[in-house]
Amino acid sequence: MLSKAKGSKSKLPAICYHYRMENISYTSSLEGVSPENLAGFFMGWSTIPSTETHFTLLQDSDYAVLAKDGERVVGYVTAITDKTLSAYIPLLEVLPEYRKQEIGTELVKRMLELLKEFYMIDLLCDTDLQPFYEQFGMERVQGMYIRNSSKIPED
Repeated sequence: MLSKAKGSKSKLPAICYHYRMENISYTSSLEGVSPENLAGFFMGWSTIPSTETHFTLLQDSDYAVLAKDGERVVGYVTAITDKTLSAYIPLLEVLPEYRKQEIGTELVKRMLELLKEFYMIDLLCDTDLQPFYEQFGMERVQGMYIRNSSKIPED
């Protein structure tokens, strides 16, 4: 299942694991998913949403695609829309031990397929992530945002 990476020069801890992709399934259904299946996400956020909040945001999104290893959700992408012209992709995340296996790439491909009938598909990301999204035909633009961390229910 897991194999130890050798000679890794990443900034990750000395012991890093790579997961074999054939065990990952993708779904747009939340059937069988519960907050307990959502642990470990939002690392690096100043305020980490509870797993219940995470589950609610998946339920309330217009679109969600999940990557699963058995019952465990190991990655997800969400989109919200006006149901007419525009879609916004607010969240894409893959658990650290499952990264560098193209799970995020597959999640974005599947989401863009779901959103292909919309005139505009937008997202905001840090500049170091822009090359990742350019591979899907997205273009760099400037944007603005507000973050109200006090509004996030925590565990």
